[in-house]
Amino acid sequence: MALSFASLDRWRPSWTRPRLACQLCGAQADHPRAPICNGCQADLPWLRASCQVCALPLPVAGQTCGACLKRPPAFARVEAPWRYGFPLDSLITRFKHQADWPHGRLLGELLAEHLRHAFDEHLPRPDLLLPVPLAAGRLRQRGFNQAEMLAGWLARELALPVERQWLHRERETPAQQGLDGAARRRNLRQAFALSARAAAAGRHLALVDDVLTTGATAEALARLLRRAGAARVDVYCLARTPKPGD
Repeated sequence: MALSFASLDRWRPSWTRPRLACQLCGAQADHPRAPICNGCQADLPWLRASCQVCALPLPVAGQTCGACLKRPPAFARVEAPWRYGFPLDSLITRFKHQADWPHGRLLGELLAEHLRHAFDEHLPRPDLLLPVPLAAGRLRQRGFNQAEMLAGWLARELALPVERQWLHRERETPAQQGLDGAARRRNLRQAFALSARAAAAGRHLALVDDVLTTGATAEALARLLRRAGAARVDVYCLARTPKPGD
C-alpha cells in the first residue's frame, strides 16, 4: 500500500509549509515536506501480497509460504515495503555501491513511514535496532555500512535506540550475490558473533538491512540472538526479492 506523507507536517499551517521537489523526477511534490511526488511513489514496486513471516511475494495476501511452514525461521517477521524490482533496485544499487546517500536517506524515510503504519496496526515495537554487520574488508572498500546508515535514520525517525557494536562479522565470506539458499547458508556458518557487552536476553530486537534475498543472513543472525536469549527478532529491510522466475 502506498503511503501518504500529508501528516508529516500536520501541525504547521498549510500556507507556511514549503513544497519540495520530488527527489526522483524533480517535479513539485504533492504534499509539503514529502520527499517524492505521488506519481513516483505509485511507480515503486510496492509489496502488496507477501508471506506473513518472511515477506516473500505471493499471489494472495495473508498467507504463509511453504518454506516458512516447513521450516519456521528464527526471526518472527520481516517488514519490507517493496518487492526488489525496477526502479527501486537501481536506487538501492546507487545508495549501496555508489554512495548515493540522498537516495538512501529517502528510502530510509519511506521505510520509517511504512513501519509507523505497521506499528499502528499492532506490529510490536522493538526494544532496539541492530544493523546487519559488514565484513571488514568490504567496509574498507565501500567506506560505509548501508545497513548501519539505514538503522541510524530509522532510529531518529522512530525514536528507537540502535546498537551498532553488538553484532560482528567474524570472518570474511565470499559475496552472497549469485548463490542459492543452501550455498548462502553454508557461506555464513560461524560468520557472525555477538559482542560480550550485548544484552539480548528477554529483549525484542529488530535487524536492519537493505535487501532480503534468501533470508540466510537474517536467519543466521536471528539464531545467534535467540541463542543469547532474545525474546523476539524481527527484520526490517527496504525490499524483498521474489523467487527466481517469479
